[in-house]
Amino acid sequence: MVDLPRDTDYILCITSFVETRLISCKQEQKAGCPVAHVVTQSCCNDASCVSVCPVDCIHPTPAERAYIRTEMLFIDPVACIDCGACVDECPVDAIVPPEDLTPATEVFAAINAAYYEDITPGAMDVAEAPVAAVSVGDTRTPLRVAIVGSGPSACYVAEELSSTAGIGVEVTFLERLPAPGGLVRYGVAPDHAKTKLISTTFSRTLSRKNCAVLLNVDVGQHLSHDEIVDHHHAVVYASGAPADRSLGISGEDLPGSVSAREFSAWYNGHPDHAERTFDFSGERAVVVGNGNVALDVARVLTSDVARLVGTDIADHALESLAASRIREVIILGRRGVGGAAFSTPELLGLSQIPGVEVTASGFERSDPESGALHRIKASVVENYARTIASSGNRRIHLQFQRTPVSIFGDGRVGGIRVERNTVHMSGVKPVVVGTGEFEDIEAGLLVRSIGFRGVRIADLPFDEQRGVLPNQGGAVVDPLTGEAVTGVYTAGWLKRGPSGVIGSNRPCSIETSRRIVRDFLAGRLEAPRHSTADFMELVYRRQPALVDLKGWKRIDAHERKQGKVHGRPRLKIVDVAEMVDVSRGTSRTGG
Repeated sequence: MVDLPRDTDYILCITSFVETRLISCKQEQKAGCPVAHVVTQSCCNDASCVSVCPVDCIHPTPAERAYIRTEMLFIDPVACIDCGACVDECPVDAIVPPEDLTPATEVFAAINAAYYEDITPGAMDVAEAPVAAVSVGDTRTPLRVAIVGSGPSACYVAEELSSTAGIGVEVTFLERLPAPGGLVRYGVAPDHAKTKLISTTFSRTLSRKNCAVLLNVDVGQHLSHDEIVDHHHAVVYASGAPADRSLGISGEDLPGSVSAREFSAWYNGHPDHAERTFDFSGERAVVVGNGNVALDVARVLTSDVARLVGTDIADHALESLAASRIREVIILGRRGVGGAAFSTPELLGLSQIPGVEVTASGFERSDPESGALHRIKASVVENYARTIASSGNRRIHLQFQRTPVSIFGDGRVGGIRVERNTVHMSGVKPVVVGTGEFEDIEAGLLVRSIGFRGVRIADLPFDEQRGVLPNQGGAVVDPLTGEAVTGVYTAGWLKRGPSGVIGSNRPCSIETSRRIVRDFLAGRLEAPRHSTADFMELVYRRQPALVDLKGWKRIDAHERKQGKVHGRPRLKIVDVAEMVDVSRGTSRTGG
């Protein structure tokens, strides 16, 4: 392949359909015709933009069947009137007017248009009757709700409850770490700064007058489930999916075999993983799984440190990666391109890493998928497959139709054995069939990126197979009887499993919130046995190192101030004791 400039190379990673669309858009601009606003890579699916659009041109909406599986939202270029209302509403600056498109983002004009090429009758149908907003008269007794967790789903629950007209709501956040945010702080890749802007939205919720924020409080250690229930009408578990799914193959526990969850937590400065060390002495790493987290891991491992130094990546990670000898990351997927879990925006983003080539192999071009959006994704991969790797650059290689068989090595990871697959259709479902052909891939680091799962909570039912709390519409139920566990609810990944992106938690959390309010108004919730003041006294007694909202704001200001000194957005504190000291204004580290 001819060595083209990066922006040109990027645009070539699309189908002739896309190229035609881009040419059409540019011609319309030159002719003075209006060109639609465009949703770009950082879209978080929050869908705040949907409600402010006066012409209903942003889809899929949370009420539509396609929303639950969509990788981003799309603006209809025909219906858009370029009013700009969506730009102001978008929490992650993902929507841009046509004149602000860059060589790296203009492809999204074609991607937005492609979505509407695929629309068929019924595609925008409502998936099921939406959970109606609760309409109530004034109530004298405030609804008291404890939320375990402080990530997106927790904040969306609190925001919906707090916005319910005619009912007073008191919300108490209980977060195990001294910093709120969940995966926004500790899961979003450091080079995705725009995505992290959603934290501003959640900060407004945490700062509501009716919300109490209690950080560094571990439910199960400092407080029991029963103690929380005794002080609230309801408790919502929105603590995510902090465990890993297993490959179930020999060698999985060898040193050098790590989970993507712990690796991403390490480079994002999670206190539980700050002391971890990883061996970057080999020249090749393998990532098993090909979702967006796998692409995050590959980008971090192959990026020059100069690209990461301006992000909020943890200092210890930056130092270790600077000494890394890794030159190649192979990403393994069991199925073909159509079965890959990564999104098209993230796939395209790989080609924008300076000094990194992207190649692909192992997929069948007769992959049983159709539609304009799929054709774009397939074409990107096919263009990557045509790339001729050079010896001077780092490389990310996408390898499809490979099933892990075993991890081998003498005392530590030395590589992975895989079986080649073919993909057949059984009805409407693709089925992976092994060919009996095996190959060994040598690697010094193996990262397992095959999904997360929730963990059991003491005294509550749990679905071991799915790794979630069994529930109906967010109300936790006894799986044997189907009856609701009074006053206990769930939201986010612990409710539905680890699916979707940040904004996918919004409709999920709204459903849970409205179920709580309905149960409260119907008299199905037991009144708290003790007062809010009693609960606060209990928590402060059990956890003297508690961090409140004012304390968190001191930590936040300190991190930002230290970051500014080094030309970075923030320098994350990764030690819990130091975070507590900073929250109290007693830190010796300055700021």
